[in-house]
Amino acid sequence: MTAPLVSPVPPPVPPPVLEAIGVAKSYRGGDGNEIRVLAGVDLTLARGEMVAVVGASGAGKSTFLHVLGALERADAGEVRIGGESTTGASDEALAELRGRHVGFVFQFHHLLKEFSALENVMMPLRILDQPRAAARARAEALLDRVGLSARRHHRPSELSGGEQQRAAVARALAAQPQLLLADEPSGNLDHQNAESLHDLFARLTAELGVGVVVVTHNRSLASRASRVLHLEDGRLHPAAAHEGGV
Repeated sequence: MTAPLVSPVPPPVPPPVLEAIGVAKSYRGGDGNEIRVLAGVDLTLARGEMVAVVGASGAGKSTFLHVLGALERADAGEVRIGGESTTGASDEALAELRGRHVGFVFQFHHLLKEFSALENVMMPLRILDQPRAAARARAEALLDRVGLSARRHHRPSELSGGEQQRAAVARALAAQPQLLLADEPSGNLDHQNAESLHDLFARLTAELGVGVVVVTHNRSLASRASRVLHLEDGRLHPAAAHEGGV
């Protein structure tokens, strides 16, 4: 008698890098009235996916990014990073979650001026108590990946604007985060350096399998994203093709 065929059990599907479910956020204005910034926003982000969030100045894009990265708490809804919920977590737990899973890149590089590019990229790993030799090896590999191997011993003041921002990207990726959040990362760069940074974002998203949410007014950067979403009246909508992503 022939044994019945048993279908192989499929491997478990990993959770999305990021899930935002019904996220709401409001502030009190100077007149005491409530200003609604986010009104029940939903977003799911997979590994290796890059989403650009565009919209008018003051629409709440940076606030949304801060809530996604657990820098600010939502008033309602839930954010999950790598399957871990940020809702109700202590400040210490959120800091630990950010350190393990989230990298940030802002318009200004925020590199520590007294340290070299190499030391700046090593910093997140040393904070996580990784051995110095391992932290240095990881930092050197990342600086090579972003084209700064020959500049690794230079301090920020000795780097060009584009080089500073590439070092900031390397630092954001040092701890091998699942999620990279970028707020106008090329907003302070000239056209040539901005285009180089845009190419870098697209390449690293694909090569490293990291999920990326980038807030930008730059059409070129938005065009490299898997999806372009428009934040308006506290909600996300697919950006119209005629908007060119912005």
